[in-house]
Amino acid sequence: MEAPKYVWEGAIPLQIPLHESQVTTLPPPPPALILAPRIGYLPLLAPLIKPYFSSTLPPGVDTIWFDYNGLPLRWYIPTGVLFDLLCPEPERPWNITVHFRGYPGNVLIPCEGEDSVKWSFINSLKEAAYIMNGNCKNVMNMSQSDQLELWHSVMNGNLEAYQRVSSKLKLATVDDEYASLCLQKSQQSIIETDLPAQAKTGRVPVRLYVLSVSKDFDDLDKIPRVDSWEKISYINRPVEIRKEDKCFTLHDALKILLPELFLDESLMNVKLGGVDLEDAVRNSNEDVTSDKVVEDQGQNVCKQPEACRISSSAKIKLIRIQGIEPKLEIPFSWVANNLLNPDYFLHVCVCVKVAQ
Repeated sequence: MEAPKYVWEGAIPLQIPLHESQVTTLPPPPPALILAPRIGYLPLLAPLIKPYFSSTLPPGVDTIWFDYNGLPLRWYIPTGVLFDLLCPEPERPWNITVHFRGYPGNVLIPCEGEDSVKWSFINSLKEAAYIMNGNCKNVMNMSQSDQLELWHSVMNGNLEAYQRVSSKLKLATVDDEYASLCLQKSQQSIIETDLPAQAKTGRVPVRLYVLSVSKDFDDLDKIPRVDSWEKISYINRPVEIRKEDKCFTLHDALKILLPELFLDESLMNVKLGGVDLEDAVRNSNEDVTSDKVVEDQGQNVCKQPEACRISSSAKIKLIRIQGIEPKLEIPFSWVANNLLNPDYFLHVCVCVKVAQ
């Protein structure tokens, strides 16, 4: 239980200046300094940030949004995932700019504060439940009080309250016998037994974010900055841990998620399966009211063509999950049981070197 505790306690120091176009006083206010939960979402910081800058804001309606080096930050992606994806060389504190005017509706889907974030989270939970259990009835049938307690546990980083409520959802877990198989796979007695048949298999909901770079690098600070979300591929694809006589590793999972990187050199320019991230979240933000809707969304996510192409000659340069860079040999069952976000999705950031 130590790993989930660390995940929930994880935080990112933020240094947040107000955009200069919205400063109406001299001298301008100093940046706000905030410790943001990794599992949280940027709009949820509004109650801390708005009062700090309220005296210097111009007249108008407040709609909070953030950018990093000019790139508007997608509010429905957990803060820790944004940091892992956009800061391959961790920047501490992370310098992001806050805006209260000029919402970039052409880049970001609308966010109407906490309520938008809450329903985005709940609908992701429904999607994950469908992937894991084949239906999302337990999530859809949650009482109003349980739903509220679950959401408040995420907002407040209360792991104990979250586990108490989420246990009622009865979402399938991955059997850790795969980890023990890894440790004992050299023993003939283990191989000859029927342990794999006894182990529970599971479908793990995964959101994969792939940053493709054309120039090779040895130092992480040499990775070009992301100035457009078009440079990032988004893949929403479940991984099924298979019954085999060997450990199913993170490497095996990546072969399912990114098969293009494990093909022969002769097979080039194979399209990834996935959807545009913004379109996927637009769909999930429409309140999911039936298993059929979740099933249709899952099929769309897995089958629609990705705008980006990744060559089979590409090479994985960096993998980051919850701020760590795991070895490919790690049992995927451990990753799935310990590094999930509260929405039951495993968010994986990958940097890939592609041929020019």
